[in-house]
Amino acid sequence: MPSPPTTTSLSVTQTINGSHSFTIKGYSLAKGIGIGKHIASDTFTVGGYQWAIYFYPDGKNPEDNSAYVSVFIALASDGTDVRALFELSLLDQSGKGKHKVHSHFDRALESGPYTLKYRGSM
Repeated sequence: MPSPPTTTSLSVTQTINGSHSFTIKGYSLAKGIGIGKHIASDTFTVGGYQWAIYFYPDGKNPEDNSAYVSVFIALASDGTDVRALFELSLLDQSGKGKHKVHSHFDRALESGPYTLKYRGSM
């Protein structure tokens, strides 16, 4: 009796790495621009897609009560659905140390620099 045929298959998911540094000079002057108002980075390209970072010095939502900053990374390319793993790091260059940091990622952030990682569809 002949042996059964052997078959194989391979699936390779392509990943692209990139980085963008967004520095806000004069941050203390930006604080107080108002809840829901943001400072945007230039758009940048990673993996053939356009991205932007949005920084809200007084928070994005009224419930933030200007006590928190909000930071978002946004897919700026139209009509696409992309899965992304990203890391946002916040660094206080003033050296003043203690900050209240709240994360919507269900993890405590005790001391800076603060790094948040997220994986999901954009």
